[in-house]
Amino acid sequence: MDVHSKEQRSFNMSRIRNKNTKPELLIRKWLWHNGYRYRLHKKDIPGKPDIVFPGRKKAIFIHGCFWHQHECKYFKWPKTNADFWKQKIGSNVIRDQRNYRELTESSWKCLVIWECETKEHDLKALWDKIKAFLD
Repeated sequence: MDVHSKEQRSFNMSRIRNKNTKPELLIRKWLWHNGYRYRLHKKDIPGKPDIVFPGRKKAIFIHGCFWHQHECKYFKWPKTNADFWKQKIGSNVIRDQRNYRELTESSWKCLVIWECETKEHDLKALWDKIKAFLD
């Protein structure tokens, strides 16, 4: 059973953002501080990547572990309304794969950064991963 009432759960879910999340802001701040200039959420690119480097034809997606079914400690299938969530999250994963394929076919390179990667105490590995992707 859910620990929140239906109304409280609905309110909580309505507050979840898809832009300007903490992980996204952390990565954008690091990129800007290190001299990388980028565009945000370009609508004319499949999947509207969170961060886009049009001149380099590179895109970064910053995914929440729950919403995109990452196999880590932050993803757990909800026990209530399970059929809805399996369909919802499953369609997110399928859409992600389609977007990556379309970008790759258009000669774009993609990097996926998971929310859990931004919660590490030592972010050096993440910064090295981003730097290697962009250089």
